[in-house]
Formats: sequence, structure tokens, C-alpha cells
Amino acid sequence: MNRRYAIKTVAAIGVVALTAACAPMMDDGDDIVDIAVSKEEFSTLVAAVQAAGLVETLKSEGPFTVFAPTNAAFAKLPAGTVENLLRPENKDQLVSILTYHVVPGAVTSAQLGGKRVSVKTVQGSSVRIDGTDGVKVDDANVVVADVVASNGIVHVIDSVILP
Repeated sequence: MNRRYAIKTVAAIGVVALTAACAPMMDDGDDIVDIAVSKEEFSTLVAAVQAAGLVETLKSEGPFTVFAPTNAAFAKLPAGTVENLLRPENKDQLVSILTYHVVPGAVTSAQLGGKRVSVKTVQGSSVRIDGTDGVKVDDANVVVADVVASNGIVHVIDSVILP
């Protein structure tokens, strides 16, 4: 067995275990925003959500499925992109990008397993989801799946996806 296959297998087992541990029902605890705020790895996402004026929306009842890029995912964008998007005059573009990361309803990785689908986002465009080998959203990999919130599901992704 080669090393790459072994790593993918261990990662897949971890996702399956996490999926099994997290029922698709909503948690009574933290909402999507609370989860993001509690993790340093989402500080850029939190700043963007605040600048876009989406905090109250993502704290609402939902349910939502959020594909949440980490700080490292935002760092992959060309230099100056994040700073430019956070400017008040670019709020509409920032809202468009962030709402492209949100799908109505609570969708778990188990529901995506073995499927290739196109799903309409809150932004209005469709995102491609490939659950045939792990889970990919457009060109981003889901690195942590099925974080259950009181108002939906969060899947952590390794790249920012763009409409």
C-alpha cells in the first residue's frame, strides 16, 4: 500500500467516524457564527462575514450548510485580495463570494457520499459538489466535515471558492 493511499484511507475513516458521531439533527448549542468565532483558524472568515453584514443572517434559524474557508484558504488568494474585499465599497462583491459558500438546508457528508451534484447556493449560482472521493466543493477539499451547529452544518474547506 503506498503512502498517499494510506493517508487518504485514514482521512476517509476519520470523516466517516466524524459523520457517524454527528447526527444530521441540529445541535442545541452554538450557531454557525459562534463556531467560527470560537476558532482562530476562521478569523479571516469572521472578519469578512462582519464586513459583509451577514452575522445576523448566519445566526438566524436556518438551516444552512456553510463551506467555511480557513485563514490558510484565504491566504491562497492573490496578495491584497482579502484587504480589497473588506473595503466598504466592495461589500456587494464580498457578499456575493460569501453567500456562494452557503447552501440552504443542512447537508451532511454522508448525504453527499458517492454523488456528484450541482447545488444552488444562497448567492444564486450553483456550486459543484463531488462526493465520490472524499468531498470536494468546486476546487476546494472538505478537510473537516459535519461540524453540527444549532442552525446547520459547517464543512471546513481548504480554498476559497468563487462564483
